[in-house]
Amino acid sequence: MKIQGVIGAAVMAVGGLCPLMRLPIIGNWNYFDIDPTLAITFYVLVVVALLGSFANKTGLIKFAGWAVMALVAITLVGIYFKVHDSFGFLHFKKMVNIAAGMVKLKWGWYVIVVGAGVLITVRKPRVVLVQAGQPDVAVL
Repeated sequence: MKIQGVIGAAVMAVGGLCPLMRLPIIGNWNYFDIDPTLAITFYVLVVVALLGSFANKTGLIKFAGWAVMALVAITLVGIYFKVHDSFGFLHFKKMVNIAAGMVKLKWGWYVIVVGAGVLITVRKPRVVLVQAGQPDVAVL
């Protein structure tokens, strides 16, 4: 079992429930409030990372980390375009920018990125080959 994979997946799971956006009047939103489909995809990747860590598959753990990074980038771009499109009924560009500036990103994104970074840095264990006739000494 890769303990680093379990820690990274747990940090990502907590990050998905942390506040990710602050909307005026409405309040803080987490991943499920932003988009349930993206949230389900995110937590499927968390489960993939956990399965990879329990199966001791470093490739699967790294894949989950990179996929979460890509999903976060897609989500942030989608949030940007959705916010600017939502205030499209305003006819003045400066008013659209002011209204879109009221939507703030929160600290939960940092938690998710740290968890994905932990998953990406998982390494394969070293294999030491011992030649016949040599004493069995493992060097780590």
